[in-house]
Amino acid sequence: MTRTVVFVFDGLQAELVTPELMPNLSLFAATGARFQSHQPVFPTVTRVNAASIVTGCFPGTHGLAGNMSLVPEWSLTEPMNAMKPEFQELLASGGRVLLVPTLAELLAAHELEYIAVGIGTTGQSFVHHPNGEDAEFGASIHPQYALPGPLFRHLVARFGAWPDHALPDVARIEQMIDITTQYVLAERDPAVTLIWSSEPDNSQHGSPLNSPTVHQAVHAADAGFGRLLAWLEENDRASDTNVIVTCDHGHTTVSAVIPVAELLAEVGFPRPGEPGGIVVANNGGAALFYIQGHDAEIADRLAEWLVAQPWAGPLLAADRFDRIRGTLPTSLVGLDGPRGPDLALSFAWNERVNEHGAVGHSFVAGGPIGQGQHGSMSPQELRTFTVARGPDFKANVSIPSVTGHPDLAPTILRTLGITPPPHMDGRVIEEALADGDPTSDMTTSDRVASRTVTGGTYMQRLTVAPATRGSHLLWADARFVRG
Repeated sequence: MTRTVVFVFDGLQAELVTPELMPNLSLFAATGARFQSHQPVFPTVTRVNAASIVTGCFPGTHGLAGNMSLVPEWSLTEPMNAMKPEFQELLASGGRVLLVPTLAELLAAHELEYIAVGIGTTGQSFVHHPNGEDAEFGASIHPQYALPGPLFRHLVARFGAWPDHALPDVARIEQMIDITTQYVLAERDPAVTLIWSSEPDNSQHGSPLNSPTVHQAVHAADAGFGRLLAWLEENDRASDTNVIVTCDHGHTTVSAVIPVAELLAEVGFPRPGEPGGIVVANNGGAALFYIQGHDAEIADRLAEWLVAQPWAGPLLAADRFDRIRGTLPTSLVGLDGPRGPDLALSFAWNERVNEHGAVGHSFVAGGPIGQGQHGSMSPQELRTFTVARGPDFKANVSIPSVTGHPDLAPTILRTLGITPPPHMDGRVIEEALADGDPTSDMTTSDRVASRTVTGGTYMQRLTVAPATRGSHLLWADARFVRG
């Protein structure tokens, strides 16, 4: 049986993958199966995309709609921050972090292990193994904790305390690779290992895109990746190990911060807890809106107000509403579900270049002006850098078909000889597999909507490609034409 290692460079911009900055990844990509259109899910935030990677599902199915989202089992009026303490509170109240099984749970049913080692947020690490305290197989390892809990003390005793967080996070990357190679791969030998580097996302949030700090970050992350590849070669594991490299989203530069909840209160919309009250969950370049009682009249009023704002981009509405003019359905991008928002807004963006040559600025709900952020449908965020290499994948080819993060879990299961369960929204990427069907569906379609309001007409267009359920979002555009 072949093993699989997934290496995630959080927030990696494709332009940074150069022989000078990332020599190891550049060489690796040159000989692997390169995915030309591998898409993140919307909102383009980390914990949502991590959940899609480990469940094979879109957010509407797995139930984590945002880094911040309204989870009724946790609160009816306050957005939940998808971090370890909140997840633990949710579990303690009888709720579920995710509504479908993760790879860790699916593999455990076959007495196989999935182990994640990550230095991102506590929430990103938690979604890989949300029931890890009670699990017999697998683990999730983070600088602040481990699942199951006793493993953390064992690793600190063996490898020392984790280094302090830094910008860039070089020392933590080194310890992450130490633990992965010397403990996870050498001793546990799991069927699937996932390594989540916080860089370059960590540095892109804390400094301008394409700055010297970001360059240092990607170089350090690439060095860690190079150590992993070298260990596989030196220990005769390369020939029977698939290595998949991806990132969860891209980045744009923050141009302005929009206090959406405050603006809604100023113009007289009901507040959380009131009849028809609106809860706003801020997700960087996106905002999710939850309306008490799913009031259709309030939803329509809110949509009418939003589309007239200069900072509004594409706007989606839950399928529970018959039709809200100007919106497209959340199911179109896999966001409709039991915990899905009533409305979902991507903030507007432009193609302005920052002082270091990075393309793209956007309005956001939060983040330092002039530094990196994500969450929206900006073309700079709505993409990944993804490549696979190993015995189960074709070598030195480009894969032109549209794929996405929900497709990774079913593809990994297929390489292990396990049939993906029917609840998965993603598909096996057969055209990338060495023994797979080379044909693929290249169909894409445009969905449009418009609404005329006082002052002009709002128009939006989304380009999508079909998945098993839902669809991958390739392109989005929205504009307000005055007159």
